[in-house]
Amino acid sequence: MATETVSPACTGSSLLQPISEIINLPLDQVNFVVCQLFALLTAFWFRLYLHPSKTSPFVRHVVATLLGFYFALFCFGWYALHFLVQSGLTYGIMILTGVEHMHKYCLVVALGYLSFCQITRVYVFDYGMYSADFTGPMMVITQKITSLTFEIHDGKRMPSLLEYFSYNCNFMGILAGPTCSYNDYIAFIEGTPCRRHRDQQTNGKANGRHKQTDPSPNVIVRKLATCFFSLMVFLSVCKVFPVERNIDDDFIATTPFYAQVVYLYLSMLTTRPKYYFVWTLADAINNAAGFGFNGYTSDGSPRWDLISNLRIMDIEFATSFKMFLDNWNIQTAHWLKRVCYERCPYNPTAATFILSAMWHGAYPGYYLTFLTGIVVTLAARAMRHNVRPHFLGSPSHKLVYDVITWAGTQIAICYTVVPFVLLSVGPSMKFYRSWYFSVHIGCVLLAVALPVKPRHLRLKGQQKGLHLAPILSHLDSTSTDSNCNQKTKAT
Repeated sequence: MATETVSPACTGSSLLQPISEIINLPLDQVNFVVCQLFALLTAFWFRLYLHPSKTSPFVRHVVATLLGFYFALFCFGWYALHFLVQSGLTYGIMILTGVEHMHKYCLVVALGYLSFCQITRVYVFDYGMYSADFTGPMMVITQKITSLTFEIHDGKRMPSLLEYFSYNCNFMGILAGPTCSYNDYIAFIEGTPCRRHRDQQTNGKANGRHKQTDPSPNVIVRKLATCFFSLMVFLSVCKVFPVERNIDDDFIATTPFYAQVVYLYLSMLTTRPKYYFVWTLADAINNAAGFGFNGYTSDGSPRWDLISNLRIMDIEFATSFKMFLDNWNIQTAHWLKRVCYERCPYNPTAATFILSAMWHGAYPGYYLTFLTGIVVTLAARAMRHNVRPHFLGSPSHKLVYDVITWAGTQIAICYTVVPFVLLSVGPSMKFYRSWYFSVHIGCVLLAVALPVKPRHLRLKGQQKGLHLAPILSHLDSTSTDSNCNQKTKAT
C-alpha cells in the first residue's frame, strides 16, 4: 500500500493553491513571495501618491498599517493576531511603567511571548511541517519593540498608538523586515531628514547637489536583479548539494576528508542565496517606498543602504569571523549590539550569542550554533590580535594572510552553521563527531593560548588614544613651527 505524501500545511489564504500546484512549491512560500511582489508594487504607489508632500503623516501611518496587517492575514491567517497581541502587551507596559525600567520589562515580555509562540509551534502543535511560519515576522517585531523602548529609555519621545503599530506592522517590513530605528521610520513617514543626514544634505546643496528625496530607479533595479539571480541559484543548485549528505554514513566512510571539507563549503554556500533573495527584496520594497536613504558617499553618490541587511561580496570574501557576522543580517547585528553587547557588564560576547539563540527559536540546533559561535569568535579575535600584525609588513605577506584567513573563516562558518540547518541535536552531534570536534578543540586552544586584552581595557586604550590625538597633533604642529623658525633665523 502506497503511503500518502503529506504536503506542507498553510494557515493563510488558499487563493493561490492552483499556482502552488503548478510550480510545485508549498502554498505558504507562494503566498509569501506574491505578497512581497505586491508590496513592491504598492511601495511605488505609496511613494508616488501618498508622498509626504501630498498627504499627512496620519494618512501614511494608517495606510501602511492596514496594508501590512492585510498581508499578514493573507500569509498567516488568524495567527497574524499574535502580532497585535505582542505589540499591544508591550505598549501597555510602556504606558504603565516608568522610563527607567520599561526597556527591561518590554525585553522580557516581547522575547518571552516570542519564545512561547516558537515553542508551542514546534513542540506542542507540531508545526515543523510548515516551510514558513508566523513567528518570523514576530522576530522582527520583537526587535522593533525592544529597540524602541531602549531609545525611549535613552531620551526619545513616546510614540502614539498609531505610530507604534505603523512602526511594527507596516506593509514594507511586516513579512521579512528588516528592523530599523523608530526615529528613521518616523522621519520617512513625515518626510523630514534624520539629524545625521542634515549636514550631508546641506553640504550637498553647497556642492551643487539637490536634497535626495526619491531613490534612483537604478538602485531598485540593481537590487531586484540580485534577487532574481539569487533565486535562480538557490533553485538550481540547492538540491545538488544537500546539507544532510554531510552526515551520511556512506559519504563519511568513502570520501576523503579534504573532499568532505570542500563539500561542506559548497553545501553551506548554496543555502545562502535564499537569504540573499528574501532580504534584498525586502530592502528593495522599502527603497521603492522612499525609505532607506543613508546620506552620500565621498564622491557625492546617494546611498540607499540605511536598512540593508547584507553585503554579499563582503560575506563571500570575508577574511575573519567578525567580518562575516558584520555583513550578514546587519540589522539584527545592530540590534544585538544596541540592546545587549554595549550594555552587558559581564561577558558581553557570550550574552549576545545566547540572546541571539533565544531570539532565533526553540530548535536545539540554533543553540549549538551560537554556543559554537562563542568559542570561534574568541579564537578568531585572539588570532587577529596576535598574528595579523606580523603579516602587514608587505603586500605579498598581507595577500597570503588574506587567502589563509578566508579559507579558515569559510570553514569555521560552515562548521558553526551546520546545526542551524539540521536543527536537531542528533544529526548535529553526528556531524561534529565526524569532524572529531576538531574546530571546537582548536578554537578553545587558541583562545586560551593567545592573550587578548579584555574589552573594557581595549575601549579604555581607544579612548585614551582619542584624547591624546589632539595633543599630539598640537605638539607636532608646534614642533614644525619651531623648526621653521630656526631655519628662518639660520638664513
